[in-house]
Amino acid sequence: MEVHLPAEKEARLRQVAIRTGKDAAQLVEEAVDRMLEYDTRFIEAVEEGRACARRGELLEHDEVVERVEQMFRA
Repeated sequence: MEVHLPAEKEARLRQVAIRTGKDAAQLVEEAVDRMLEYDTRFIEAVEEGRACARRGELLEHDEVVERVEQMFRA
């Protein structure tokens, strides 16, 4: 597979590669791995949320706010 980047992005990629001592292709592969892992987790979370909604397992707004506040306090 080939990926074509605008010259500006390619230059930035080369700069980061130099600074990290890595090959530009290695940086791209690592970035794709991170993106795929993130997207997979996001899709799974959305699918779980949709399944909960279909089962009627929904939270009221106040419950959501409380859970978010608890996360920030932890």
